[in-house]
Amino acid sequence: MHPMLNIAVKAARRAAQIITRASLDLDLLQVSKKQHNDFVTEVDKASEAAIIETLKTAYPDHAILAEESGKSDDDSEYQWIIDPLDGTTNFIHGFPYYCVSIALAHKGVVTQAVVYDPNRNDLFVASRGRGAFVNDRRIRVARRDRLADCLIGTGFPFRAQDSLESYGRQFAEMTQACAGLRRPGAAALDLANVAAGRMDGFFEQGLNAWDVAAGSLLITEAGGLVGNYTGDSEFLHVGEVVAGNAKVYAQMVPILSRYSRTREHSA
Repeated sequence: MHPMLNIAVKAARRAAQIITRASLDLDLLQVSKKQHNDFVTEVDKASEAAIIETLKTAYPDHAILAEESGKSDDDSEYQWIIDPLDGTTNFIHGFPYYCVSIALAHKGVVTQAVVYDPNRNDLFVASRGRGAFVNDRRIRVARRDRLADCLIGTGFPFRAQDSLESYGRQFAEMTQACAGLRRPGAAALDLANVAAGRMDGFFEQGLNAWDVAAGSLLITEAGGLVGNYTGDSEFLHVGEVVAGNAKVYAQMVPILSRYSRTREHSA
């Protein structure tokens, strides 16, 4: 295992211990609202602190981009992109679908990825060019080639200002086009499950870099494609993502491209 990936795994396991301990006594949880339907807990913060401490101890010069503490101003070619607890709303309710996501970008390209699911004890890892693995087992995206046979993951808009109407149309179209639409509630884990072939594809808007960085490398290393709604490779900082094997991806993009917001970003 690449030494940097090794440190990321160590950081993810430390964070998961904090999360799992807290999950045993959810009644004691301090929850605050960032905005409508957007929750943060002391667990998110403690998890993030443990991750950053572990990474900074090993690589003091590296920059950080993390969900709760934002962007560090270190001037480095290396940036760790961290979601300390993806699926906070699930976690708060004791719904067992959430994860820790840690990625390392070198000059803006993701080169190392860890997604850890403490409920199933699944450790997903990838290094650029080395393949993707779950618990040391090589993973590949699913081979289904007709969207009509596919199980597709997504996420609903959860912040009030997101356009629900546009989303409603996306869901309606995709529901008709595929075999089943799922919305488990943690994009990083959804992407990891696409990499492992447990879902055939995934699409969502309104995402941040820390939601998709690690999962995107898992998918490309598992033989899949990741892009934005127009099928372009720019997705990390534009807030939308489509993923799947090459054939499924090619069938999802024409449906979703009409809803792309990338023009707004480039405008």
